[in-house]
Formats: sequence, C-alpha cells, structure tokens
Amino acid sequence: MLLSVCGLQVRMPDLMTVALLTWCYRLAHSTTASSMAAVNDADLYLTSLIAKYEYPVQTHSVQTADGYILELHRIPHGTSGPANWTRPAVLMHHALLCSSFDWVGLGPERSLGFILADAGYDVWLANARGNTYSRKHVSLDPSEPRFWEYSWHEMGTYDIPAEIDYILQSTGHSKLYYIGHSMGTTMFFVMTSQRPEYNQKIHAMIALAPVAVFTRTKNPVIHFIQSLFRVAGLHEFLPQNTALNPFSIAACKHTRWTSRLCLAFIFLIVGRSTQTDKERLPVLLAHTPAGASTREVMHFAQGALSGEFRQFDFGEKKNMEEYGQATPPKYNLSLVTSPVALYYSDNDRLAPVKNVNKTCSSFPNVIHRFRVPFRMFNHLDFIWGKDANTLVYSDVITVMKKYENDVRTAHKLT
Repeated sequence: MLLSVCGLQVRMPDLMTVALLTWCYRLAHSTTASSMAAVNDADLYLTSLIAKYEYPVQTHSVQTADGYILELHRIPHGTSGPANWTRPAVLMHHALLCSSFDWVGLGPERSLGFILADAGYDVWLANARGNTYSRKHVSLDPSEPRFWEYSWHEMGTYDIPAEIDYILQSTGHSKLYYIGHSMGTTMFFVMTSQRPEYNQKIHAMIALAPVAVFTRTKNPVIHFIQSLFRVAGLHEFLPQNTALNPFSIAACKHTRWTSRLCLAFIFLIVGRSTQTDKERLPVLLAHTPAGASTREVMHFAQGALSGEFRQFDFGEKKNMEEYGQATPPKYNLSLVTSPVALYYSDNDRLAPVKNVNKTCSSFPNVIHRFRVPFRMFNHLDFIWGKDANTLVYSDVITVMKKYENDVRTAHKLT
C-alpha cells in the first residue's frame, strides 16, 4: 500500500514509514497548548492581555510639567476579594527599552503585576516617555528631534513626580509603594535626590537590580556607540515594530533559530541564565524592545565611562551653560531618605554585587537587602525569570506587608 507521507510516496507497513509518520505528526503539532497561548498573547495589546486573564484594567493619561503625555495601566484589584476594598497603591517602573508589559508578560502566576494585584494592592504600571505607550506630547511629535531631547534625568525629575501626584490624587492616599527594575530604580534615585520632597510620598521603595553606582570602564565599544549616535543623528533607539528596530523584527521573531540567536545576544549583555521561559519568549519579544531616546543610552554610557552617578554630560561649553560648571553635577544619594529595599544577584552584569554594595552604603534608610539565592539569576530574570515569583517576588511581598504593618503600628502608637 502506497501512502503520501510529508509529500513522499512510501509503502506500508514499514518501520521507517511509522517513524516518518511520527515525525510528521510531531512537526505538524509542535505548537503545544502553552506555546499556542503564548502566540495568542503576543498579538494582544497590554490591556487586552490583562482582560484576557479576567483582571480589571484601566488606562490613564498623565501630563508632565514639560508636556509629555504618559500612559499608565492600572490593575485596581485581583480576581478575588472585594473590589471596593481600599488597597495600598503601588507604582511600578520598567527598565531601559521596556514597558508596562514586562510586569505582566509571563501571565498571572509568574508576573509581579498580577501577583501584587492578587496580594491586595492597587497596581499602577508606568510607561516612561518615548516608549510604545507614551509617544505623545502637547506640542511635539516623535518625528521631531526635539521630542527625544531627554534622558532618565528628565524621567526622574518630571515623569515619576507627575505619576505619583496623579495616583495619590486619584486614590486619596498620602503615600504609595514604588517598585523599579534597573532604569526604573535609576529614575527613582534621580527623583528623590533632585526633588527630595517626594521621599515623603513613599511608603517603601523596592529596587530590583538597582543601577546608580557605575563601574568605570574604558571599553571602546561604548565610545563607538556614542560616536555612532552623534554621526548618524539618531534620536530614537530601537522603537517597537519599525524598520529602525532590526533587533526585534529580524533577529527575534521569525524562527526558533533566530529566537535562540537573539537570546544568546541578550545573554551576552545581561549574563547567561537558565531562567528564560522559551515558551513565553515570543510574547516578551513581541513587546520588547519598546523604544527609548538615544540620550538615555548615552547617559548610561557616560556613567560607565566616568564611573560617576551624575547628570548628563553635554560637553564643557554647554555644561557651563546648563550647570554653571565644566562637569555635570553628581546626584546626592544621601538625600534618598525613602525606605529602600535592594534586590540583587551574582550573575547580573549590569548591576553587579560590588556596585549594589556601594549604592547601599550611600542610602541613609536601607530597610532590606536580598541577594537572590540562585547563582545564575541575571539582570532580566527579575522580570522574565520563570522562577522569579518564588525566588524574589514572595520576599518582596513579605517586606511590603511587614513594612505596611510597621507603619500601621507606628500610627497607632502616635
């Protein structure tokens, strides 16, 4: 008996035919139920993904003092418990090239945004100016170079204060919790050192892979990147779903092999890890990178070259105009008086332990230090790690609940 197997004519019965049939079946059904769900999630807008998992979701717009319009995504409560219960608010800020999506991209059981909502918090997921969700301004358009004339300094001095004030006004609270990952921590340290009055509006700050102190380097690649940006006249870096984002479009989304190459490139930057969920990777890469200004990248590069946590270096002449001195002013971390909890790991190339230790010594009010008990945990694993919920998030919630109880006890005593 002749059968067509994957386009070939073969005779039955035949052990080789059975093997071919088995191989063809597996090839045709290689998309498992979980990976199919991942593919579907990859096509969803953030609010649609949150709603898919039956969580309430809201979209809010916040205008900064310098005219940028930021999009906030809110999960006011979890899937159980009374909706009208007054819940502590928590503002969550993403890393460089990321967005609010990264807090929910692994789904309800493993994403910190969902986990906090189920733990009794009113969750607000922020988007820094210029990323996928925050590309509006009262008078400027993203096609104009002036739109991109900012770094994480402006995000710290304008974006976060505007978001905090909006959330507190919306909820009636006097304080909120803040959780930042990587650049999300950098922005917070800028805000509380430049606008120290905002320390009083923070219950506690959770710093995941904190970045403030830099290790000085003479890496020529960093010099090359800065020169390339200047010569090419690039203002926007790796925006989502455009020809300017070959990293996301060409390298990461097409096949299993290119996805692996993309993952290898990511590991080269942040450190290798066994925590990446390859089934969920297409979802994460469908929304990341989310875009940034080239000045954000250059500001981090300047920190690496100088070894200093300081404002943007425009060059001696413009520095004199902007700051009244030839070199940029340093951020005074002793002014960061908010209660700070630091979470870090041994395999983090962007926030190495020695830098975190130095950062920690600069803060006057460190309430908790947590070294992730897994040697291979890297910089991205704080949001993309498949076991981050048990390795990190459970401790985060314990600290927040304990601190919340301590605050209530102190209020009763007074």
